[in-house]
Amino acid sequence: MPPSAPLALGLLLGLWLQCCWSQTPPPSSTRAPPPSSTRAPGTAPPPSSTRAPAQRLKVRLAGYPRKHNEGRVELFHQGEWGTVCDDDFSISNAHVLCRQLGFVEATGWTHSAKYGKGLGRIWLDNVQCGGGEKSIALCKSRGWGNSDCTHDEDAGVVCKDERIPGFVDSNVIDAHVSENKVEEVRLRPVAATKRKLPVTEGVVEVKHRDGWAQVCDLGWSIKNTRVVCGMLGFPHERRVNKNFYRLYLERQKNFFYVHSVACSGTEVHLAACPLEFSRPNSTGACPGGAPAAVSCVPGPLFTPGGLKKKLKTSSGVRLKGGARLGEGRVEVLRGGEWGTVCDDRWNLQAASVVCRELGFGSAKEALTGARMGQGMGPIYLSEVRCLGTERSIWNCPFRNVSSEDCQHLEDAAVRCNVPYMGLENTIRITGGRTRYEGRLEVLSTDPNGTQTWGLICGETWTTMEAMVACRQLGLGYANQGLKETWYWDSSNVTDMVLSGVRCSGTEMSLSQCQHHPTVSCQKAAAKFAAGVICSETASDLVLNASLVQQTVYIEDRPLHMLYCAAEEDCLSKSAAKANWPYGHRRLLRFSSQIHNIGRADFKPKAGRHSWVWHACHGHYHSMDIFTHYDLLNANGTKVAEGHKASFCLEDTDCHEGVSKRYECANFGDQGITVGCWDLYRHDIDCQWIDITDVKPGNYIMQIVINPNQEVAESDFTNNAMKCNCKYDGHRVWFHNCHIGDAFSEEAERRFEKYPGQLNNRISS
Repeated sequence: MPPSAPLALGLLLGLWLQCCWSQTPPPSSTRAPPPSSTRAPGTAPPPSSTRAPAQRLKVRLAGYPRKHNEGRVELFHQGEWGTVCDDDFSISNAHVLCRQLGFVEATGWTHSAKYGKGLGRIWLDNVQCGGGEKSIALCKSRGWGNSDCTHDEDAGVVCKDERIPGFVDSNVIDAHVSENKVEEVRLRPVAATKRKLPVTEGVVEVKHRDGWAQVCDLGWSIKNTRVVCGMLGFPHERRVNKNFYRLYLERQKNFFYVHSVACSGTEVHLAACPLEFSRPNSTGACPGGAPAAVSCVPGPLFTPGGLKKKLKTSSGVRLKGGARLGEGRVEVLRGGEWGTVCDDRWNLQAASVVCRELGFGSAKEALTGARMGQGMGPIYLSEVRCLGTERSIWNCPFRNVSSEDCQHLEDAAVRCNVPYMGLENTIRITGGRTRYEGRLEVLSTDPNGTQTWGLICGETWTTMEAMVACRQLGLGYANQGLKETWYWDSSNVTDMVLSGVRCSGTEMSLSQCQHHPTVSCQKAAAKFAAGVICSETASDLVLNASLVQQTVYIEDRPLHMLYCAAEEDCLSKSAAKANWPYGHRRLLRFSSQIHNIGRADFKPKAGRHSWVWHACHGHYHSMDIFTHYDLLNANGTKVAEGHKASFCLEDTDCHEGVSKRYECANFGDQGITVGCWDLYRHDIDCQWIDITDVKPGNYIMQIVINPNQEVAESDFTNNAMKCNCKYDGHRVWFHNCHIGDAFSEEAERRFEKYPGQLNNRISS
């Protein structure tokens, strides 16, 4: 053996011992610091970098009970799943982990194995993130596998239920090559097929560095086309004439960034499909192939005359409560009555089936926890398990729901991909303090083709028109529609170009609303131009229909007890001719419980300074009219009516965990908090309809909340409630009480035509 051999062997042995020691963590049960540590007992070790490749790390949430956006944190390292210790854990750590999981941010974190104890290694301990890291692997810690914890200390996170656009789960796609990713996809129409928006056919291009690149069509299938169309907001796909595109594209200079795509057809993003990318420094050629081209079929809303066609088409599914097109709480129709879907196991595949059924593309997000507000009707479906290819959510396996299984706090919702229409480019707001408020200006084109910005006359401008404008701008709901905007007169635009605008509230843009053929505005000054204040959230009032049905009765009330009610115009006109204070009035009395199921508090439009004091009842009125009570005959004519001013809007009671915010006493704030309700008992003045002059017969009882739509709501269609009413001259019966949009159109027509037979027909 040469003299240097012992030295070499010693060095090799030393390196081997050092390697083995660094790879072997101390026993988790001893909770002892590593031998090299000199820290005092009870203090954290000096942080060190984990030095793991950030892009290779996979993260998942596990444990029970949990939802898809919360759970125990588990990391995949060296071929094994393990957990994270809660020592030194913080909200900054949670932010980093939630972003790795595809959520925009964290709302909280948990300790002490709240979601149950994990198995295997505890990979990280004493993790300290700044909050801006792209991966938990880039944060300081004791090092991989170096922990003095047990699984009783496993950390968990609660992420905000909002996905990062275009995010693809690392468990679905390995993102270890940071350059190889697909985030943006578009269709580029060739010259001969250029059309107006939306673009439904063209060459598939993906965002690559500072430009756009093509996809090689070798092996391209109709399933790939389906995924691309779904991403771009289209429900269906069709084949294209490849020969036409080949002749055109042979003369083009193309760079093929993606060389192979193998989608199954159920993916919600092209990046979720198996892809092969061009090699670095390659020419990006596609030997024997050409750029992939697709053709998509738009939904009814995005075809000429599609809005009317959509309104006439009955469907077994709808979206409610969404601020933007293609989003909302999922409601399904069964037996003529609408109900909601429980969010148990709610995922993107099921959400995409709903989106495509409604004429949109695939789903961007599958939302849980009543993110788009709570429904009020039955809950029909739970644990919906769709493959993603079904034509309707009713074709997917599901479990029927009992009242113990699910509550409306768990209503499922969706955000769908919708086609790009460019509608926001033809409208703008100016002069406001924020981007959510200001004067409205629209882009108009004169007969010569010249485009100019102009104002909208504010004379007929209401909340409904403002709702459409805010939707077109992508700014959510309209908090207010303003008829004059002199305090925002900061623009050089002064000409009125639009007047007499009337919208139903469902339109995608103001151009779909009715308006005067020529501008006619009596107050043509720019200070009377229309304006808006938009908001991301809105209230939504709904009446408890069953309570009305349960509490109705007749009272013959002496006139000498009705002076105060007469002063507030709560009696029929014939009361003025009565022999006061003798005699009585026959009153149809009932309780009403008004819930706010929206996502913002309901507050009176008028400020406190303009509330009116009523000495008779000893309270302030904050709204002139808050509810309409009407008794209608078979042909819809009113036979008796009542109205009730806002005696005092307040939180009578709330759901568990929700605190009251509004109370009328001592000139307090008026309103109804989200998750609370205002109860008007049957024995309160004006909580009635004066039926003294009504003859016996069958009628329809109708109650409308916020009838003048003074206060913005996310959904006005559920503000009305109807009941069948039978009055024999002595007693009264209510039946079939329901919210105005709770039945299908067919069932609602039967309700009005055959009121006594509705229940039998729906159940059959």
